[in-house]
Amino acid sequence: MKTNDYKETMKLENQLCFPLYAAARNVTSMYTPWLKALGLTYTQYIVFLVLWEKDGIPVGEICEKLMLDNGTVSPLLKKMEQAGYIRRARSAEDDRVVVISLTEQGRKLQEQAKEIPEKVGGCVDLPPEKAQKLYELLYELLGKSKGE
Repeated sequence: MKTNDYKETMKLENQLCFPLYAAARNVTSMYTPWLKALGLTYTQYIVFLVLWEKDGIPVGEICEKLMLDNGTVSPLLKKMEQAGYIRRARSAEDDRVVVISLTEQGRKLQEQAKEIPEKVGGCVDLPPEKAQKLYELLYELLGKSKGE
């Protein structure tokens, strides 16, 4: 190996991580106008997506579904509770487990947010078959299948 070979591998354009990072930021930023109108961050929104699908679940399950650690999710949940969207309560079976439940206000927010997926989906400039393939490849990269 030549001593200058590393210079080629060290170019930004040769890093898989960079287009993934930039694309993730780009897509996430597309949510901003709609989420801002609801007073939400993107991360709060994805917590809501989990809770709207399955209410009354432990913090650990939320962390697992979002592939985030407890240190990231807990402050979000605290803010969401202060805003009146969720309740945190100790599990009756195991008081070490904190269960998150939507309040009525949190459930009503789903109605206000219902058009966001379609609006943002329309912002991604890929034909449906390519978008589906990208979706599958990203989950493969994460070592997961859909819904896992």
